[in-house]
Amino acid sequence: MNMKRREFSKVAAGVALATTALLSPLAQAQAKKPVAGKDYGVLEQRSPVDAPAGKVEVVEFFSYACGHCKVFEPIFHEWSKSAPKDVVIRRVPVSFLQNPAVFQRLYYSLEAMNLVDKLHAGVFAAVHDEHRSFNDAAAAADWVASKGGDRAKFLEHFNSFTVANKATKASQLTNSYKIEGTPALGVAGRFLTEGTAKGLQTVDALVAEVKAGR
Repeated sequence: MNMKRREFSKVAAGVALATTALLSPLAQAQAKKPVAGKDYGVLEQRSPVDAPAGKVEVVEFFSYACGHCKVFEPIFHEWSKSAPKDVVIRRVPVSFLQNPAVFQRLYYSLEAMNLVDKLHAGVFAAVHDEHRSFNDAAAAADWVASKGGDRAKFLEHFNSFTVANKATKASQLTNSYKIEGTPALGVAGRFLTEGTAKGLQTVDALVAEVKAGR
């Protein structure tokens, strides 16, 4: 399965790092300072951010069709639980992998129903482990209902202007960041790195630099 417009390097090696090592203060202290052009890219033009003043936005670009994103999800989830309070985390479903018309709206419908924490990881499992089809809104609604969600309310959100608008903005942000592969991590509308445990260490360093006034 193609996860990318082009291949990111070192994905497997980065994902292999243990989450405990990622979150360890000692491991972070020993990590080398990330290098622009090697560990992360600098956007030529800044991308828009939704974070309020004084907050640093971190964006995870993902797709439910992406196997690497499934592997990265528990690592990102653990990292997000320990992120500083002045870091605003957003997940953005991309539009260039399989079935984006359903997957983008599926994610934003779950978000609208406050079901991301409960069902987000489950969608990955349904796609990659159970090989469940999410070909249309009805199939997505059936799955949500099977997990205890309100089918009618899900379809209402799925077909709403609000969710359609969020999907459009997700595609625009993906293009603004020039995302070529998933998972990927954007920082403050200015920096981009790969979605791996090592990438999250880079994110920590970049967030600190942004907060320090870089």
